[in-house]
Amino acid sequence: MIAFGCSITDPEMYRKAAERGLRRVAEPDSQLIANAASGSIARSYNVIMDSVAEREDLEALVLVHQDAELASDDLCLKLRGVFAHPDVGVAGCVGAVDVRSIAWWEGSTTWAAFAHRYPEFGGGEITAFTWRADGHPGYARTGEVETLDGFVLALSPWAVRNIRFDETLSRIHGYDLDFCLQVREAGRKVVTVDVKAVHHHSLELVRDPDSWIAAHIKVAEKWEGRMPGIGRPNWSVEDENWRRRARLAEAEAGAAGLERISMQMQAEALERRLRGELDVVLNSTSWRVTRPLRALSATFKARKDPTARRRRR
Repeated sequence: MIAFGCSITDPEMYRKAAERGLRRVAEPDSQLIANAASGSIARSYNVIMDSVAEREDLEALVLVHQDAELASDDLCLKLRGVFAHPDVGVAGCVGAVDVRSIAWWEGSTTWAAFAHRYPEFGGGEITAFTWRADGHPGYARTGEVETLDGFVLALSPWAVRNIRFDETLSRIHGYDLDFCLQVREAGRKVVTVDVKAVHHHSLELVRDPDSWIAAHIKVAEKWEGRMPGIGRPNWSVEDENWRRRARLAEAEAGAAGLERISMQMQAEALERRLRGELDVVLNSTSWRVTRPLRALSATFKARKDPTARRRRR
């Protein structure tokens, strides 16, 4: 039996996104756990894990954000294939390597099978590089990674029974990297799988930069020296005050980078909307019918304007 869980703070968003996807992929015997949030997302997920940990028939637990819509009808089949390997602890549809912090996208993303569906500018969609079935870049591959994007996480029965999300880090940030690091530290693998999801999310990626920065520092401090690369200092001064300052600067730079990505996405979304509106106008019947009149008007104006005549010559 494959179970599905979701922590809910916005029932309408849940009905619009997560519930629709869960009903699409769930099997007749699947257990669906849709709970009101129990504080932080880490706490909420731990409650869900505790509720299924003792089930002997558990094959996997899929945890989804309330704004994540699972889009692959064969998700259960593919997860069974992944978790047939006992060394796999957690799987997802977006993953990266060369990760140094909770800003995992600054590493090398090897698989990203999702679409970002946003409400701004009349609504639109941005698809990641492995959303489509073809045209993948040469570096795209599924398989072992260092961390996953936590908006969709599939946990093996071993992970459900042996690992827990760290409730001390943050209400919403850093929990996914920390969980993946726990899995890897315990000797199990973190992998990507070719399943798709739609993320119904604003183009504003971080609403509270201060909490993101705090989580960045906490995760770095927790894992420095325990996992290669994570929290690795780029300084040699041993004074803890300097170390703290350097971590803060790195976290602030990561938050600024996230804000820059958000602004770029908003600019591109606005450009797509304006181009779409322009195409509608240019291809409309009224625009085509009035083309001769516009040409005649332009000729008439040019004849009355000596400057325009000189420019034409």
